[in-house]
Amino acid sequence: MLSSLVRSVSRIPSLLAATTQYAYVPNYSFHASVCTMRNNILQTSLSCSPFQFIHYRNGPPKRRSRSKDKSPISGYNFFKGIVLKTVIRHPKKPNSGNRKCAIVRLSTGKEVCAYIPGVGHNLQEHSQVLVRGGRRRDLISVKANIIRGKFDCAPAGSGKK
Repeated sequence: MLSSLVRSVSRIPSLLAATTQYAYVPNYSFHASVCTMRNNILQTSLSCSPFQFIHYRNGPPKRRSRSKDKSPISGYNFFKGIVLKTVIRHPKKPNSGNRKCAIVRLSTGKEVCAYIPGVGHNLQEHSQVLVRGGRRRDLISVKANIIRGKFDCAPAGSGKK
């Protein structure tokens, strides 16, 4: 009963078009009133709150997809790479100092800025290094670390003497 009433109410513009000899020009205020009437009929027949009615009419809300990890190393343990340039980065507040980093082209072709741990290093352009994931929290855009003692990167010294 209700569904046939709703269908007949929503068919009114097409019936008007069939009965006139001229082309049907839609009257938007009439269309809006028809839609409002249909929604009122549905809402009263379902006896639900406006929020429940919107949920019923539009369906459940779309689930948001989880944001993907932006790190090029995510999902892998290590990457071999070639140093393009060594750079000095300055940490965010409240930390201070100069942090030694290297821009590395990974074997996948992606470029990443990697932190060089320890005191002093022997890296220069075209050095081969092993890179692991893990960001430095006080350095912006540094999302990898270089492994000391592998390939061309010398092991970390004993620090200041």
